[in-house]
Amino acid sequence: MIALRQILMPTDFSEPSAVALKYAKEFAGNFQASLHMLHVVEDVYAAWEAVPFIIEDIEKNAQRQLDELLKKAEREQFRAQVVIRRGSPFVEIVRYAREQEIDLIVMGTHGRGPIAHMLNGSVAEKVVRKAPCPVLTVRHPEHEFVMP
Repeated sequence: MIALRQILMPTDFSEPSAVALKYAKEFAGNFQASLHMLHVVEDVYAAWEAVPFIIEDIEKNAQRQLDELLKKAEREQFRAQVVIRRGSPFVEIVRYAREQEIDLIVMGTHGRGPIAHMLNGSVAEKVVRKAPCPVLTVRHPEHEFVMP
């Protein structure tokens, strides 16, 4: 039998991430697993570290958004860990999954134009390739769970 004890839900606060959160909560509830939410402040902002209040404002805003996504009661219900890291999103997601011995990563995907995808690749695609555990990618909101 598959046992999911630790579920990671990386978020960039997009619509696909919001849909992925519904899946992550459902899996966490059904398996009585801990839910980890991770937001990565991208390296792009690292140059701004010379002006510390800018990066601090970005992280404070991210923390507010995380608090809105997972209320206190849900944090307790899912024994949630809410984490913000700095770096490359795919690297930090994979690193966190290894460090925390995550059993499943649930994440949204984005529709990108072919040129942007060719140049940058997809964070979800890179995570799927390098993750130490299975990855469930959630693509479009119209394919959500149908509740009985």
